[in-house]
Amino acid sequence: DRSLDYYINKLGFPEMMRLHKDDGTVWLVYLRITDTQFLEVFPGAEGDRAPGWDANGLNHLCLTVDNIDRVLALIAAQGLQLLLPLKTAIDGNRQAWLEDPDGNRIELMEMAADSLQYNAVRRLHADGAIK
Repeated sequence: DRSLDYYINKLGFPEMMRLHKDDGTVWLVYLRITDTQFLEVFPGAEGDRAPGWDANGLNHLCLTVDNIDRVLALIAAQGLQLLLPLKTAIDGNRQAWLEDPDGNRIELMEMAADSLQYNAVRRLHADGAIK
């Protein structure tokens, strides 16, 4: 419930649907990030916290935003605290970090027009690797 409240009411990802087990209990809740990107919340997951920074496995979720200053103002208005403050990272992009109630780290990133990431995507398009 605390994670659903965080993602739905604080970050604004609407609930799309729920999948239920044969016994009727909720197995999975889908939240919409975009029309093709979803966050899946498993209410019955084991453990109270995500693995630490150096654990093997998924380290964090990165969400790109068009205007990080506006997003951070909205986050502050929700009373959420940043895990790491706004800074320009080594890749030249502006970023700030949050942590959800389960300890999952969320990077918010505003990519610079000449970022390494955008340049890599442009190169992949030019090479025909992606369409």
